[in-house]
Amino acid sequence: MVHQHSHDHAIRDDRWLGLAIAINILLTLAQVAGGLLSGSLSLIADALHNFSDAGALLIAWVARRIGRRPPDTHQTFGYRRAEIIAALINLVTLVLVGLYLLAEAGQRIFEPQVIEGWTVVLVAAVALVIDVLTALLTWKMSADSINIRAAFLHNVSDALASAGVILAGTLILLFRWYWTDTLLTLLISAYVLYQAASLLPQTIRILMQSTPDGIAVPEVVAAMEEVEGVVGVHHVHIWQLDEQNNALEAHVAIADLCRSEEIKAALKERLASRFKIAHSTLEIETAPCDSREHDSHP
Repeated sequence: MVHQHSHDHAIRDDRWLGLAIAINILLTLAQVAGGLLSGSLSLIADALHNFSDAGALLIAWVARRIGRRPPDTHQTFGYRRAEIIAALINLVTLVLVGLYLLAEAGQRIFEPQVIEGWTVVLVAAVALVIDVLTALLTWKMSADSINIRAAFLHNVSDALASAGVILAGTLILLFRWYWTDTLLTLLISAYVLYQAASLLPQTIRILMQSTPDGIAVPEVVAAMEEVEGVVGVHHVHIWQLDEQNNALEAHVAIADLCRSEEIKAALKERLASRFKIAHSTLEIETAPCDSREHDSHP
């Protein structure tokens, strides 16, 4: 029953993602048309950001479906890292978009263009509504997936950017301050680059099999050696299988091989409860004689 409930929940989330993808694509088309008609670079910039959001959501949707495949002989740990790979693709694309917008804004500083303020305001107002709706659709899923969390942050920043575009359009209408459009483009690109920079390190650490944040190898070794019967721990490797699951492999020297299963169970329980390491591979070996004598006679 629990598995069926989880499966139904995942299908429902996929449908919400599909809806978010569809409305972002429609919004992108509307913003591009509005930007070309009005000459607004910030509106086209926001359209590119929304398009990247739609692409990110699509990649995340595909990765979620791949990630639910069970382990097999080719992927013995399963396919959950598909979402991490998708996150890397999305974030690198986001960096490229941000750099492109910076270059375009710099060029616009030296070649200013006339912008139709009403078109900017009306299209950005529609974008603001859709950005808020998309953010609401992805909010509940953002806690469990770096892909969805990135998409959620993108939509929040898009909503802020759309609000800024409305402000720039209003200032253009009232005061003919065309420079505000270029300023907004710079701010949007800054948001894009900041978001990518905030999530890229975590994504790369997982793919590089780095030790998870908050876990120190010496502390793990010390905790394992506190278990009764353990003489020493070495060849320790700790990494993240995916965003939610940590793994460890280590060699454990014990004094009495007859107690190996008992000690192994105690070690696994300690690793899971204290360090949230649910998957551990422990190679039990006999401690050298001098170590056993030292352990028996402190």
